Amino acid sequence: MIDKNGLLEHAKAQKASDIHICADAPVMFRIGGNLVPASKDKLTAEQSRDVSFSFLTDEQRQKFEQNLDFDLMFANSDGRYRINIGYFNGQIGSTIRTLPTEPMSLEQLHLPDIVEDLANRRKGLVLITGSTSQGKTTTMSAMIDEINRTSAKHIITIEDPIEYVHTNKTGVVRQREVGRDTQSFYSGLRAALRQDPDIIAIGEMRDYETIKIALAAAETGVLVLSTLHVISIDKIIERLLSYAPATDEMQLRLLLAESLQGMIHQELLPTVNGGRRLACEILVVTGAARNIIRRKGGFFLRSVIETGKKHGMTTMPESVGELLERGIISEGVAKSVLANYK
Repeated sequence: MIDKNGLLEHAKAQKASDIHICADAPVMFRIGGNLVPASKDKLTAEQSRDVSFSFLTDEQRQKFEQNLDFDLMFANSDGRYRINIGYFNGQIGSTIRTLPTEPMSLEQLHLPDIVEDLANRRKGLVLITGSTSQGKTTTMSAMIDEINRTSAKHIITIEDPIEYVHTNKTGVVRQREVGRDTQSFYSGLRAALRQDPDIIAIGEMRDYETIKIALAAAETGVLVLSTLHVISIDKIIERLLSYAPATDEMQLRLLLAESLQGMIHQELLPTVNGGRRLACEILVVTGAARNIIRRKGGFFLRSVIETGKKHGMTTMPESVGELLERGIISEGVAKSVLANYK
């Protein structure tokens, strides 16, 4: 039987971002963006199941057997971990994400100064976008920490699950976990509006009702931060409209045009020294951007970003090009990213 605490300790020592437990494969660590074997022998189906189940209580195991998937947070003396357990081709396996013990700062993430400005907006919606595992939650947590550190604001987060634990600094942060503290993102968001918030952070906007109430909250005087799975900024309008019935398209466009303050689209790139670094594309919503959101497709936002340097905007090619010029990423990494931004 593999000792789970020893496994987690080894992963931390190797600076692994993720641990993969899978039948008929060795334990795998993701280090610097690459999967690396962490054990000599392949795990049997029984070993994969036993390691995965070692993180669950009896009650959690019963829920897993009912739902066939289970997400949880696990903490020990060395750190905190986000774990997903599921069935894969009939066998039980798991993926474990190692989490920092405290939020990273905007400075540590090397994000442009405009991100701090967006975090300090009084109201409106700020979206952090990207595909899976591109550090969206880490960026949102850094923005929350910036607000918490510098302003006497009341911040309510709705997360599934809670990844970064915030301690009260100048402000007050109250974190709610879906399934434990509230039934859903939607119900948590509705309740948050009655809890005197200055800032509401939503782990992810997953359905139309949540999107609609988040936009309404942003329009009426609350700063709303959230993440959304989008492959590029110019897909944002289509992505949000895909959640809405056709009869509500114009209402959603108008709400988005009035409330959206900015978007941070990011990709987490492997560096030449084995680490990872964010490249980002940033849209600050100007009058021109609002007109596009009301009337046109997201493709036209591309020209707003390209001509918006004076507002703090930056394109992905500019961000990637700077990292390449400074020798932080390789030419091969730069080319693979920029192939999607032509």
